[in-house]
Amino acid sequence: MSKKDKKTCIKGIGLCGFGSGSNSAAVDVQDGKVVRIRNFRYDEKYTPEEMKPWRLQVNDKIFEPTMKSLLPPYSMIYKKRTYSKNRIPYPMKRVDWDPEGERNPQNRGISKFVRISWDEAAELIAKELKRVYKEYGPYTVLAQGDGHGETKTVHAAHGCQMKLLDFLGGYTLQARNADSWEGWYWGAKHVWGQDPVGQGKQTNLFKDISENSKMVLFWGCDPETTPWGWGGQQASRLSYWFTDIGIKSVYICPDLNYGAAVHADKWIPVLPNTDLAMQFAIAYIWLTEDSYDKEYIETHTIGFDYLKRHALGEDGTEPKTPEWAEKICGVPARTIKALARKWAKEATTIAHSNGGSYIRSCYSHEPARMEVCLLAMQGLGKPGRNQFKFIEWQLFGSNEQMPAPRSEFIPTVKSAYTGWRYTMSPQFLPKTLIPKAIQSDEPLTWYGQTMAGYPREDQFIEYQYPIEGGAPIHMIWTDTPCWTTCWTGGNEMIEALRNSKIECIVAQHPWLENDCLFADIILPTSTKMESRDISVDTLSGNFNHLFYEEQCIEPVGEAKSDWEAVCEVAQKLGLLEQYTDGMSEMDLIKKGFMESGVQTKISFEEFLAKGYYMIPTADGWEDDIPGFGKFYQDPKQYPLETPSGLLEIFSQDLADVFPDDQERKPYPQWIAFGESHSESLLHPKSEKYPYLIVSNHPRWRVHANLDDISWLREIPTCKVAGPDGYLYEPVWINPVDAEKHGIQSGDVVKLFNDNGWVLGGAYVTERIRPGAIYQDHGARLDPIKAGEGDRGGANNLICVSNTVSKHCAGEVTSGFLINIEKCDLDALKAEYPEAFNREYDPGTGVCLSSWIVGGAE
Repeated sequence: MSKKDKKTCIKGIGLCGFGSGSNSAAVDVQDGKVVRIRNFRYDEKYTPEEMKPWRLQVNDKIFEPTMKSLLPPYSMIYKKRTYSKNRIPYPMKRVDWDPEGERNPQNRGISKFVRISWDEAAELIAKELKRVYKEYGPYTVLAQGDGHGETKTVHAAHGCQMKLLDFLGGYTLQARNADSWEGWYWGAKHVWGQDPVGQGKQTNLFKDISENSKMVLFWGCDPETTPWGWGGQQASRLSYWFTDIGIKSVYICPDLNYGAAVHADKWIPVLPNTDLAMQFAIAYIWLTEDSYDKEYIETHTIGFDYLKRHALGEDGTEPKTPEWAEKICGVPARTIKALARKWAKEATTIAHSNGGSYIRSCYSHEPARMEVCLLAMQGLGKPGRNQFKFIEWQLFGSNEQMPAPRSEFIPTVKSAYTGWRYTMSPQFLPKTLIPKAIQSDEPLTWYGQTMAGYPREDQFIEYQYPIEGGAPIHMIWTDTPCWTTCWTGGNEMIEALRNSKIECIVAQHPWLENDCLFADIILPTSTKMESRDISVDTLSGNFNHLFYEEQCIEPVGEAKSDWEAVCEVAQKLGLLEQYTDGMSEMDLIKKGFMESGVQTKISFEEFLAKGYYMIPTADGWEDDIPGFGKFYQDPKQYPLETPSGLLEIFSQDLADVFPDDQERKPYPQWIAFGESHSESLLHPKSEKYPYLIVSNHPRWRVHANLDDISWLREIPTCKVAGPDGYLYEPVWINPVDAEKHGIQSGDVVKLFNDNGWVLGGAYVTERIRPGAIYQDHGARLDPIKAGEGDRGGANNLICVSNTVSKHCAGEVTSGFLINIEKCDLDALKAEYPEAFNREYDPGTGVCLSSWIVGGAE
């Protein structure tokens, strides 16, 4: 084997997207194929002295960065995703979609596809674009360009089409909700500000927690799962470190999640979406036992008396005692009291891996802002008392979002990024409201742009669709086709996608999955292994670095990158030069380097020769005041981003703008159900649907990514083998509940409510508390009856479609009511023979050939 037949490329295999890179990997290529993916060595061409590694020491224990990336399983197995049998081999058109005749929108998700050429596909899309803009006017195309997936820069997978659509007259933007931060965004922002997303300041918290915290509350938090796709396994190392230095780890969650199973000193199993009752009971103990920081409340907050009266029941409501809370949240009163007393005595930090189910349910603004109030009652910003994140370090390029010791600077490749840049279109729709907007004949109104990163004040502005002079949606172009399996009310979205108002749907994607099944034209796009690019690793918590991504392999099948795919359509429209600004792939890579921050440290030529540049740790990081420390020390000199500069337990803005809102009052309140939602075991609806679902960030996927990896699908907690040989999405059920329904591990079960049903494989375990059913979200769609029932276990299909609350257009994807029953597979097979006879491979799932006329060639 000659040396030229082998090479090693650097690739960032984090799945955040939007040019925010992580999980840098060494990809070994032999004979034109990816053969291995391994941790990338930082010290291959740079010495530790040049990188200046930081160091934490507590007694005789030491924590410091590693000299290699800390790849999660997702990254190491990514060659299986690259060579998946589910890769779309060539452009396709839905067989019964005729742009010159019958379009048959009712058959989306049912009809198969036929092969067409790239030339025909690009021509069809160009003609449809010209037609709809001429017939309906500006903004008639919905651009879906958000969501998590491969992190590319020049060949960005998120929003490449938007620049082209601007040349044609504009587009309706699918405005990405603050999906990982819903409660913080709609609730906590009104207490402590904290734009962009409403979570706490992270500065230097590795050091602060290590030196000062005695206890960390992992509230709805799994550091062994959620951070994998964004920043690798530094979160895992950190969790072990906390244990090594004697910090107690307490996990509060309905399931003994993967982090809790390894790290928990104590697990407190709370019923889904009832954390608020437990929080109020903790406040009750502090108030009645006089164990909160009254001086801090006096100097750093406003409106505390409203919260105090509500907790004590002095406002006509029931006192929020631990005994009261126990009946709601299922946590024994003695446990609540013990936790409250320990928290009051010892410096305690609350940790999150984003919000997870805890912050993505009905009325999620209430537990989010109540958490901030609890932190305030014990002196937010005091040593060891902050809110900590295990994920998204340096979010939005901010040192305030970096809990590890900071680097000299944060590199960026945004100038080379061809995707969506978090900018707004004049006409937009919150992602949660798209089904309603499509199906309604009346204008739709809501409050706030709903976009992560937009300021608190925006939540008080009313918006409308269509805007004056704007056209309703008649065409959709998506490069992130996973709405149905990742968002709220997926079956309602299927109904909307079949609406005759939508005359053409274009999907570009590497894999035939999820929303692709409802497209009219499908373009095969490449993975990042198949193109050159430039990227950064800034989310991993070791060392920031910039690197050149050499092309590893030739494109699979007829795939083109997302950018190249849009270029094909731009050429048909005579807009290629305008779309590319006359720049080639390498021109853009160089542009990204020249504006990265690294250009003053090394030449472009040397950068290409070395392949990467490591940014050293900043001098003086030890002196950075952690978290809310400055605010704690002097709230007047270092005010918060609230109207008063203080923690606003009572928000005058909410009182003034929404005086009649009973679901989100000006201060935190206990609410189980109301005008928007009845998803509570306290509501009569629970007689029919007696379980609350836990739908977490998945352990073995990143949202809808990676459901076709054979190495993962062999794992019992990834898939459960049914008696029919199909690998079902696991459904965790407690033995107490399983016995009631005659369910045993390995049985195929049906989860159902008024919104439809999905199947799953029973996994009977005490790792889920009674009264709760656990099934991860994001499973690959496998419709039995599209819009009603699904074999793959995509439980977002049966989420409630109402948003967080009346004036909060966020998602609700966990903590809603369902029922469960053992499934009669024979009866289902008899009723839906076509769905159960699709060609199937246990390693990847439903085969591509099942959706192509004549099978895949």
